[in-house]
Amino acid sequence: MRLPSAVRATLAALVLLAGSSAARADEGLVTLVIFKAGWFVGGSAGQGVLTFHDQTYALTAGGLDGGLVFGGSQTTLQGTIRNIRQASDINGVYAAAGAGVTFGAGVRGIVLTNPNGAVLELSGKQLGVMANVDLSGLAISLKQ
Repeated sequence: MRLPSAVRATLAALVLLAGSSAARADEGLVTLVIFKAGWFVGGSAGQGVLTFHDQTYALTAGGLDGGLVFGGSQTTLQGTIRNIRQASDINGVYAAAGAGVTFGAGVRGIVLTNPNGAVLELSGKQLGVMANVDLSGLAISLKQ
């Protein structure tokens, strides 16, 4: 799936703006596996890991989707989290608007920001049968 150039330019500008205020912040690596299902209203749940300063932290993820959501999928995402000073800065609700159709296997890419200013840049593979035009919130937190 290829993003239109206007969307890529907007995402790049958001990342640059977030990065400009984060001169003293650091970054880490994130892997998430998220299961999503729904019929008009959907939900997602998953887990993952954050690698930050040579330490690995377990993550939980979950959220709700509202709009037109039909089907189910599993998405495996990998990428970076920027603008964090400590591992707990990953905690928070990441909001997104999205649209897509997956029949079998597809690719996914997303840039999200939480209220702490952390910026997630993730991409990966999506498997399943899913059609969606929705607003979603994904809460990510360190596993206790």
